[in-house]
Amino acid sequence: MAEFQTYLAIERGLSTHTVSGYLSDLRLLAQWALEQEVSPSDLDREKVTQFIVSQHGEGKASRSIARLSSALRQFLGFMRMEGEGAAGPEAVVRPPRPPRILPRSLTESQVESLLSAPDVSTPLGVRDRAWMELLYASGLRVTELAEIPALSIFLDEGFLKVMGKGRKERLVPFGEGAEHWIRAWLKLRPGLKPQTDALFVGRLGEPLTRQHFWRLLKGYAVKVGIARNAVSPHVLRHAFATHLLDHGADLRAVQAMLGHADISTTQIYTHVHQARLRALYDRMHPRSAP
Repeated sequence: MAEFQTYLAIERGLSTHTVSGYLSDLRLLAQWALEQEVSPSDLDREKVTQFIVSQHGEGKASRSIARLSSALRQFLGFMRMEGEGAAGPEAVVRPPRPPRILPRSLTESQVESLLSAPDVSTPLGVRDRAWMELLYASGLRVTELAEIPALSIFLDEGFLKVMGKGRKERLVPFGEGAEHWIRAWLKLRPGLKPQTDALFVGRLGEPLTRQHFWRLLKGYAVKVGIARNAVSPHVLRHAFATHLLDHGADLRAVQAMLGHADISTTQIYTHVHQARLRALYDRMHPRSAP
C-alpha cells in the first residue's frame, strides 16, 4: 500500500485529499477480498464487479461508487505495471455517470456581507479579510489556498501562481480589492513569526489547514446571518465562477482560472447561470406563468 501511495502522489501527481480517498477505498477492497478469500493477483473483471456491486448493496452513493471505480483502475494499473496482477484497469466496468448536481452559490450581496465580517482592527481579522477576498477574487480550491506560498503572489502584476491538481501550474488574476487586503496582511504577517512560507498563517505562525478555512468561514457566515451549511470555501469558488459568467465572462477564461482540465466540468456553471436567469424571468416578466 505504501508503494501505491507513493505512486499516486509522486508519479500521478494527485492531491493529498485524492490519495487519501483512494487509499480509503482500497481498504474496503482489502476487507472484501479477505472475506471472500481473494488475493490481489486473482482480481479479474468478474471479482471486481462483484466488489463494486457489494458496495452498491452497502448503500454507497453514485459519486462514491464513481470514485471507488477510479481508485480501482489506478490500483489495477499499478499492479499490472509491477507485474503482480493479471487484470488491468479495463477490468473495472465504468459506472453510470453520477447525476449532475448544480453547485450551491451565494448572491453578490451575501458575498459582500461575508467579506465585511472580519474585524480588521486586528491582525487576524486582516488576515481573514485577505484570504476571503483572494478566494472570491481567484476561485482557488481551498487546498490551493492553504498551500500557496507568499512568494507566489505578484501584487504589482495582479497575478498569483498556483500548483493545482495533477501538479499543473497556472496563473490566476485577482483584483484591486484582494490586492489591497493582501498588502495589508503582508505588513502584519511577520509579527506572527511565520514557521512556514505559506501566505496565510495562524496566531502562532503555523500554516492554516483546509479545516481552519472551513471553520473560520462558517463562523463568519453565522455572524452575518447566513446558514452555516450554506457556506464553505468551495461555495465561494462557485460564487466566483457564477458571478463572472453573470457579468459576461468567457467560459474558456473561467475554465483556465478554475484549473479545470475539461471544459465540460466548467459548463455546469452555465446551468447555474441559466437557472438564475429563468428564476429572474419568472419573477419579473408580466407574462410569465404564475
